[in-house]
Amino acid sequence: MKTIDGKTLKEMFVSASNNLYNHYPEVDALNVFPVPDGDTGMNMSMTMTNGAKFVKDVEADDVYTVANTFAKGLLMGARGNSGVITSQIFRGFAQSLEGKKTISAPAFAEAFKNGAKVAYKAVIRPVEGTILTVVREASAALNDYADSSIEIEQAMEKLLSEAKKSLKRTPDLLPVLKEVGVVDSGGAGLVKIFEGMLSFLKGKFIEREDNASHEKAKVESPIGDMDKDDEFGYCTEFIMRLGPAEEKEKFDEQAFKATLVERGNSIVVVRDDDIVKVHIHTLNPGNILTFAQSYGEFVTIKVENMTEQHSKLQTPPSLKKKEEEQAAPVKTTPTQQYGLVAISAGKGIDEMFTAMGANEIVSGGQTMNPSIEDIANACRKCNAKTVYVFPNNSNIVMAAVQAADVLSDEFKVYVVPTKTIPQGIAACSVFNEDVSPAENFKTMKEELKNIHSGSVTYAIKDTKMNGVEVKKDYFMGIYEKKIISCHRRVAHALYDLLDAMVNEETFLITVLVGADINDERMNNIAEKITKKYENIEIDIRRGDQPVYSFLVGVE
Repeated sequence: MKTIDGKTLKEMFVSASNNLYNHYPEVDALNVFPVPDGDTGMNMSMTMTNGAKFVKDVEADDVYTVANTFAKGLLMGARGNSGVITSQIFRGFAQSLEGKKTISAPAFAEAFKNGAKVAYKAVIRPVEGTILTVVREASAALNDYADSSIEIEQAMEKLLSEAKKSLKRTPDLLPVLKEVGVVDSGGAGLVKIFEGMLSFLKGKFIEREDNASHEKAKVESPIGDMDKDDEFGYCTEFIMRLGPAEEKEKFDEQAFKATLVERGNSIVVVRDDDIVKVHIHTLNPGNILTFAQSYGEFVTIKVENMTEQHSKLQTPPSLKKKEEEQAAPVKTTPTQQYGLVAISAGKGIDEMFTAMGANEIVSGGQTMNPSIEDIANACRKCNAKTVYVFPNNSNIVMAAVQAADVLSDEFKVYVVPTKTIPQGIAACSVFNEDVSPAENFKTMKEELKNIHSGSVTYAIKDTKMNGVEVKKDYFMGIYEKKIISCHRRVAHALYDLLDAMVNEETFLITVLVGADINDERMNNIAEKITKKYENIEIDIRRGDQPVYSFLVGVE
């Protein structure tokens, strides 16, 4: 066909969203760092799912209305840097179609070229060898190829072919990709989107699969297959102390993991002596907990209903209007001058930010980045003339900046570019309600120069980075995004990390202890650190954050 209308474009978008969902674990598995936070595929999938939700009920058949609605859905649901960039690609795509009812191959090519342009503008420091490169090179090649004689199917085939070629070249542009032998995960996600769009044009609408492609990805990825009956269920995390032997079954880690694989997905199991930490997504958390308790007793348990968080995707048509009315922001006159919004993960960290004056805490961080809409709604709840947002994660900064842009007509939002929890704590601590908004922002940004951040977490695969041999399930000390050591014992990884971070000018060490570290171990570690660094102020407290055993800040 030489042109397509809005109805066809809508089905292309939904097919693309489904295809990415079916393959997102494969995209997650391309994570460069061997840490348990490879969520590029999930972030992009959740972003696309929100766009599909917005566009499904659009009755207009012009391409601009469909593309613009889809782009708005992507923007509000965008999670992580990959999700934000994806939303910007289709934002630029939609802008190029303004006033058009149908689209031809040349206009289709021009729309994606504009999408690449808008996406690059959204990134302060674009990096080549990423999804940006893939969309730029693919759209440029399509723009040179497409003319009025080309059919849309041919244009889409060209776009996909060039995207795959560009993706293969990403390791040559980004050394870290070549070092670990993978292509860019964001670019891989974009290829899945293009595949879904082309599939519909060729007569096959892609439906969501329960677990077929996820089962395949289980071998290649630390993420297991999706539950056969539901795509969300309950995020279940617990820390368990094994034994005693006379009362509990002998723990066989491989058999334990095999049982979990049969009952859920997104499975991570880490053992350190008699302590076992488990993360699993399942429909029946009670069954999982009962099974696990046969091996030991729980230290901590956390269960979150992900299905409830995503229930809007299944809202009956009869309730949609009422839901939208209730969800619509209510504009009120601000009751205070300033508001502070912090993205946090862990009860102890939540309490720290609240104690320092944060009005709203947005739950998020590694493995579950908050959406642009989540951040925007938290800012509105502050009911303030000026709001400061502390993303506290490098993968959330872009979403926070886009949230600020969404709110620009309502009130002023400053995004303090904190990329770690220690940075967020430091920046929040210097807030002064007696100075001007701009002065506050300047002071908080300057404070970031004085804090150095590190972390300790477990490795999800064997690899070698920066000359360090990394072994699966061992603990890594990570300083400013560089792995400096890897040990079987979590405490040893922390000690090596501190040795690398502390120097003669250090006056304060802050250690936030994760949910997997019990109080006894925390106290023993605190005693050793205090003794070794006796001339430095030491602040060790519970952060109860998931994924990371320790978050470290050094000033």
